[in-house]
Amino acid sequence: MNRRAVLLVIQIAAPLLVLLGWGLWSAGSTNIFYPPLTRILSVFQDTWLFERVGSDVVPSLVNMFAGFALAIVVGVPLGVLVGLVRPLRTALAPVIEFLRAIPPPALIPFGIVVLGVGTGMKVFIILMVGLFPILMHTVDGVRGVDPGLLDSARAYRVPWHDRLLRVVLPAAAPQIFAGTRVALSLSLILMVISEMVASTRGIGYFILEAQRTFAIPEMWSGMVLLGILGYLLNLAFGAIERRALRWHRGARKGAS
Repeated sequence: MNRRAVLLVIQIAAPLLVLLGWGLWSAGSTNIFYPPLTRILSVFQDTWLFERVGSDVVPSLVNMFAGFALAIVVGVPLGVLVGLVRPLRTALAPVIEFLRAIPPPALIPFGIVVLGVGTGMKVFIILMVGLFPILMHTVDGVRGVDPGLLDSARAYRVPWHDRLLRVVLPAAAPQIFAGTRVALSLSLILMVISEMVASTRGIGYFILEAQRTFAIPEMWSGMVLLGILGYLLNLAFGAIERRALRWHRGARKGAS
């Protein structure tokens, strides 16, 4: 068995062992707060396959992807600009550090006052939590570009837009993808938190209402759903990242 097959077996076996352990530990449980895993999975099937997909899952994911996409659209160009222009970086550094220090959940009251309790507030909160990881990683990636590459491009009089597209962005791409991966995880978290305040639908709203009404198996089923969504989103992003940075891995292997 080759190394890739061994890793695949481990990747599949580890979650199955965790589920097996959880099932054995919770079997026969009479504690209302820790129902048996079989009960949770039964409720999960009844609730999320596919009764509440349209009413809760889809709106949650739409809000998350909207905020996440806006964070990329704003964060990457701004990060490139700040990374390339030193006076701008010096001027904006205090502002960026100040805003970055504010926990995004603390912005929910502000978002409700300014944007109301609808979709706009949720997208804004997700945008704010995703923006700064992307921005800071992009700045670091741009600043880390090999000066020799930039000097060579200038010596050959490569136009600035070609230098940006063919030198700066490819060299900074690994850092940009790293920040985007962090932003994706944070966006999922803030998606849930934003739906727990003044909301009438969404996965976060469902989990909070289940907890308030002591529908504990339903609450656990929502948490399981979030874990599955997080895993699938990370899996999809990893596939995109590997494809986009294939050249980078090839260059590293060639260098080694």
